Amino acid sequence: QVQLVESGGGLMQPGGSLRLSCEIRGNIFSSNTMGWYRQAPGKQRELVATVGSSGRTNYADSVKGRFTISRDNTKNTVNLEMRSLKPEDTAIYFCYLLHLGFAYWGQGSQVTVSS
Repeated sequence: QVQLVESGGGLMQPGGSLRLSCEIRGNIFSSNTMGWYRQAPGKQRELVATVGSSGRTNYADSVKGRFTISRDNTKNTVNLEMRSLKPEDTAIYFCYLLHLGFAYWGQGSQVTVSS
């Protein structure tokens, strides 16, 4: 059974930084895609960033240059470093794993950017 356990997030002022981490528990193959999505109140869930097993990354235009995604294949973790945060980054952030054609989700972590 695959389980995604998130940590991090919280409340930050505009311009600040936060870090999200996700540990993937269970037996998974190294060939997979990890990432982060987010869902703001009243909006659909949207992609934030993904990273493939080769290290290739993909970012939403709204976070390019501010967010950095990374993965550690030895620990099965994926992290999201968020800098220069804006109020519009406020959302619930979900860790994501695409593995053998199945999608898995974390429990969600609240990120609130407000002064």
